[in-house]
Amino acid sequence: MAHVVVTGATGFIGSAVVRQLVDSKRRVIAVVEPGADPKNLEGVDVERVTADVLDRRAMEKVCSGAEALYHLAAIYKLWLPDPEIIYRVNVEGTVTTLLAAQKAKVPRIVYTASIAAVGLRDDGPSDESVRFNLYDVANEYILTKHISERIAVRFAESGLPLVVVCPSFPFGERDRGPTPTGQILIDVARGKVPGYPPGGINAVDVEVVALGHLLAEEKGKIGERYILGDHNLSFRELNAIVAEVAGITIPDRPIPAGLALAMAWTYEKVADYVTHRAPQTTYKAMRYAQRTAFFDVSKARSELGLPSRPVRDTIERAIRWFRQNGYLPAA
Repeated sequence: MAHVVVTGATGFIGSAVVRQLVDSKRRVIAVVEPGADPKNLEGVDVERVTADVLDRRAMEKVCSGAEALYHLAAIYKLWLPDPEIIYRVNVEGTVTTLLAAQKAKVPRIVYTASIAAVGLRDDGPSDESVRFNLYDVANEYILTKHISERIAVRFAESGLPLVVVCPSFPFGERDRGPTPTGQILIDVARGKVPGYPPGGINAVDVEVVALGHLLAEEKGKIGERYILGDHNLSFRELNAIVAEVAGITIPDRPIPAGLALAMAWTYEKVADYVTHRAPQTTYKAMRYAQRTAFFDVSKARSELGLPSRPVRDTIERAIRWFRQNGYLPAA
């Protein structure tokens, strides 16, 4: 039986994709980065191969004979003491992996970009046609995801059978990092937010995102991008849902834009020069959030059949998992 390769297989979205592929009776080779925590693959009948996506020979070997490749390996961080590794994994890792897939003649590739690679509009939700326009607010993660998506599209234009998916802000189980997205829930559920900042996000269940990957392999058009999202929520709306699910009371008051930016700047400088640990948020991350990251997901729904899931159910499951795994106190 031909196999399917998944890079970033131990990650939040990657492990959800692996599980859905296994449930679909596919033979999966999960590429595990050296030193990665394999807990998200516990109990899953999958072949694990330890390989660095920057190692072209290793990636050529794992791609040989594959019927599909899902390339999800990336570093999703708002801040690191040295951002070089973000560029190496997100950009160089994409080039290396796609070159390996090209040499192996993999017949179908799903490349995981990010909603961060899609530009934002001031007059409503963005769709797949909106070009990147965030250079002024782009941190290393946003910029590398934009660059690597452009690289992937160039591969598709040269004949690689590649489809691009752009997950929005996923929530759910097995967010072990936690990702910056999951950290939003943790901070609200711990009562660490003094109110709600301007802006909002598009929230989606990680299982919907994972299914969207499989649908993109099956139905996606080569060279096209598909936004895998669901619910557009202001931060006030998101905070209210999280507080209700977590059973806590948080201040229902706006944080002025300037104050939110000043707080984010302070968090970042303390991280840079004092703690050397990841801050609650960063200046550019807050500037991005204040642009209101709302998205139109009608293309993925009409062309791929992407489903929707009630956002409260998703938040409940995420909060439950965070509690069960020590990220939040027990209820």
